[in-house]
Amino acid sequence: MKNIKWPLLACAIAAAICIGGIGIAIGERSFLGFLLCIVGIVAVMGYGFTLKKKMRENGEL
Repeated sequence: MKNIKWPLLACAIAAAICIGGIGIAIGERSFLGFLLCIVGIVAVMGYGFTLKKKMRENGEL
C-alpha cells in the first residue's frame, strides 16, 4: 500500500457509520432514522464513486 487516499477513507468511514445507523434505527424501530440512513449511504457512496472516477481520470490512483 503506497499512500492513503484520505478523501476515499473518509467516504468509507461515513458509509460504515450509515450502515451502523441502519441497524440502530431498526433496533429502535425508527422508520425516519432508517430512511435518513438509507439516503445518507446512497449519497456517500455516490459521492465516493464519483470522487474515485475523477481521481482515476487525473492519474491520482
